Formats: sequence, structure tokens, C-alpha cells
Amino acid sequence: MPSVPAINASDRERLRETYPQVFQRSFLQRYGLVIGSGLILAYLVACFLAFNVGPAFRNGQWDRASLYLQDWYSWRAQPRLRFQDDGTVKPQWSSRGQYAEGSDISWLKPTEGGGYRVTYGSEADRLDVTPGRVDVYLNGTVYPVTIDSNAATAPADAPSALRQDGAKVLVDYGFEGQAEIRPAQVYVQRRFLGWANFLFDTKSAFWGKSWGELAHLATIGERLDPERSNIGHMRDDFLGNNVWQHADILSKLLQTLVMAFVGTLLGTLFAFPLAFIAARNITRNRAANWGMKRLFDFLRSVDMLIWALFFTRSFGPGPIPGIAAIFFTDAGALGKVYSEAVENVDDKQREGVKSVGAPSVIVNRFGVVPQVLPVFISQSLYFWESNTRSATVIGAVGAGGIGLKLLEAMGTNADWDKVAYMVLLILMVVFLFDNVSNAIRSRLIGGPTH
Repeated sequence: MPSVPAINASDRERLRETYPQVFQRSFLQRYGLVIGSGLILAYLVACFLAFNVGPAFRNGQWDRASLYLQDWYSWRAQPRLRFQDDGTVKPQWSSRGQYAEGSDISWLKPTEGGGYRVTYGSEADRLDVTPGRVDVYLNGTVYPVTIDSNAATAPADAPSALRQDGAKVLVDYGFEGQAEIRPAQVYVQRRFLGWANFLFDTKSAFWGKSWGELAHLATIGERLDPERSNIGHMRDDFLGNNVWQHADILSKLLQTLVMAFVGTLLGTLFAFPLAFIAARNITRNRAANWGMKRLFDFLRSVDMLIWALFFTRSFGPGPIPGIAAIFFTDAGALGKVYSEAVENVDDKQREGVKSVGAPSVIVNRFGVVPQVLPVFISQSLYFWESNTRSATVIGAVGAGGIGLKLLEAMGTNADWDKVAYMVLLILMVVFLFDNVSNAIRSRLIGGPTH
């Protein structure tokens, strides 16, 4: 290994005089990274304590969050087995109506004496429901729950999956479902993978048919309605699905896309000419420059959601307030970006056009616009993508679009599968628009599409 030659005192002094910044580093240069890291850590700890992050996580209702998450990819049948005065049990279904009237339900069967049997996966996990008593089977072991007019009472030796909660008894079968045994009824929740009645509701002639049967009807099967083909019949029943409301959701999604496109287009058309007034190298008037830039600052400093609330209160709910909110916000943001791009153009091209005696409009058209047009197009396309997502949020405050439908589905606490459906639609649209805008940018500006 070669030895490193020693540096004598004169060479060391010469290096110190030539490169003092290397040998005489300031306090911040030596310890700035450590001090900065410590300050950031202290700030995060202070935020953790000030906002009670620990207690918030500790007291969070994680079991409820788990149920909501399961509802994204599964569905719950929720009959209420009500106790009648004549000693029988009568099922009453929720408004979503997953089964048609009089359907033969494999997991819910009537029993002798007017009761009902609810099966959770297998006979070893089930409920035998009668007005005075519910036999709860867990892994084949029966635990009788007695019922009177005041309360339902669990047995003393019940496992953790069967527990007393005030006047009611809760039964947990895991993913298969739950049950609440009350003095007047048993509230059953039975869970299955997938989305119930996503294609057709129970009123459709195609409800309950297998994929093979649907394919047969769509291709060579006889018409169920002489007035239209089976394909047309399926399309009408799909869009007219009263549970999933496909026609309404798709129309609201289209409304969201129109809001994003029109709002961005209007913002672009508004910001384009005003950016030349705000640019100091184009408009030699400080008052005009200052006033236009302050207008852009005002428009973009007010959040899009605030504009949406303002216009919704002024003009009522609908897409017009949403378009106006996007237009105002984008006009300010795009105006600032456009004016900065114009101020950074190469003046040589402008001077070349001006040297032939062209008026200022022609000078800007051929000396400035070709330089800034790629930036203008790129930014407008990016805002178009972003506004597709933002239009969903402002729709939740009444500005039209799919946002309001999304908020309604969340508010029920029972339609999280429909929430997942709308979120997937939004994700697909954003993904599609991202690829479309990339393709447009690559064609107009050049460069890779990814």
C-alpha cells in the first residue's frame, strides 16, 4: 500500500490561506445538521403531545374501522327477526333488499314452532331463534340465551364471542357475521364476499341467474321482452338498478369530469392574456404589473373549497358553483405560473421579430408564445388532472358531481361497498386522464410519455 506523503508546515499554512472555508468552518456548518435534526424531532414530539396522538390511537374504535373496511369488499344481509305476539318470529329486511320476496335463503330457514335458524358458515355455528329463547351455537357448543320483556341474558359460562351488553347480548362469528339479541328482536348481520345485486336488483328478470345463464340469454336465448333485445334489457336493468343506482352515479361522474374540464378551460383562457399584463418585460407599467399579480394572489389564496361554499350559497347546488370554484382558483394559480414563464423568455427572439417593424401583438405572438406555449400546455394539463380529483371534494359541499353521492353513501354507515364502487370509478378516471394528458403532452411538446 503506497504511503501518503507528509505535508510540511509551510504547505499547511498555504492551504489554510488559499481555502479558509475548508479549515475554518463556522459553528452552523459543523453542527447545523445535528441541531436541525434535533429541532425537527423536538417539534414532532411537541405535536405528538399537543394533539393527543397517543390517546387518539389508543381510544380509536378499531373494531368499527375493521367492519367498514370489510364492507368495501363484502356485503351484509341484515334481517331483523322480530318476536310476534302470537309466539312466532317474523323476518324484516333492510331497505337494500338483497333478496326477492319469497326467496329460498340457504342460511335463513324457518323451524317448527314458528322460529328461525340462522347458519353462519356451518351447522356448528348457528342461532336457533324463538321468542323466549335463542340457542347460540359456537363451534358446536350450545349456549342458551333467555329472553324476557326487559332484557336478553347470556349464560354465565359464555365465551368471549358471546357477551352481555346491557339489556342485549352480542354474538360474534368473525367474518361470517354478528348478531344482537334484544328483548323484542334479534338483529342479524350475515356477511358474504362480493357485492350483492351489483348487476341487477331483485325486480329484474335477470336477478339470481348464473353467469352461464346470462351469457346464454345475451347471445342465443329467447327474448324475455318482445319489445327489446336481451342485451338492451340487461343494459336498462343495470342502469336502472335501484340499489346501486348506476345511472345516477355514472351521470354524476360525468358531471364531475365536465366540471373539471370546463373550469380548467375557462381558467386557462382567462389567465393566458392577463399573464402578459402581469409580466414586467412585456407590459412596462409597474401599476399594471402589481395590480394583476395581486389579483392572481387573491384568486389562488382562497381555497377551492371556500369558493365552492361561496358559490353554492349564492347560486344553489349544482355544477355551476363547481365550475366557478375551479375557474377562480385555476385562474389565479395559472396566471402566476404563466406570468413567471413569460418573464423568463429569451428576449433575443422578441428583438428579432421587433427589428422587422412588427407591432407588439405580432412580437408577442411570434417572439414569446412559441417559447412559453409548452409550459402553458403542460401546466394546464396538470391542473386538469388535479381538478378531476378536486371536483370530487367540492361536490361533497353541494357543488355537483359524484362527491355528493359519495358523501351520502358514507353518511348511511351501511353503504361502504357503494363507497368502494365510486372510489374505484374515480381512480379509473384519474388513471385514464393521467395517461391521456401524458400522451397529449408528448405529442405537443415532445419527450417520453411516462
